[in-house]
Amino acid sequence: MDQASKQGWRYTPNLISAVSWLAAGWIAWEFFYYEQFKLNAAEGSVEGVFQPLANWFGIPGHEPFVRWSVALLEIAAATLVLNQPTRWFGALMTMGLMGGAIFFHTIGPIGIDPYNDGAMLFKEACFTFTIATFLAVLHRGDAFSAVSRFRAPAHA
Repeated sequence: MDQASKQGWRYTPNLISAVSWLAAGWIAWEFFYYEQFKLNAAEGSVEGVFQPLANWFGIPGHEPFVRWSVALLEIAAATLVLNQPTRWFGALMTMGLMGGAIFFHTIGPIGIDPYNDGAMLFKEACFTFTIATFLAVLHRGDAFSAVSRFRAPAHA
């Protein structure tokens, strides 16, 4: 292998790190941007998403609880994904949150295109789920290391 080929490999970890930060930045931006609508009870957020969900769950009077719970989980996931040691857990949380969003858009009462805008919210949920899956796979070693710390020690 020539010297130029060997040098190219040296930059691969930097590229992976940059892609990881870009993916984490997207997830954090996505969550933090939409918090303004959830936390301020924007009409589209309440009437378009969370009230139909609360009705579907059989708890129509508890829409604020559902909306705030999702908002707090999204804030936690965005914060965790921005922190390198906890990025894997934030990615898994994001997969769970976006998996739920995809489920409730397709199977639940929300529908694929609740705002008649070309299904932008659904497309963003699918893209964010994909990005989170990429991050979870990329940082799987960190996840295995963290989980292994909680295992009981093997006795000889």
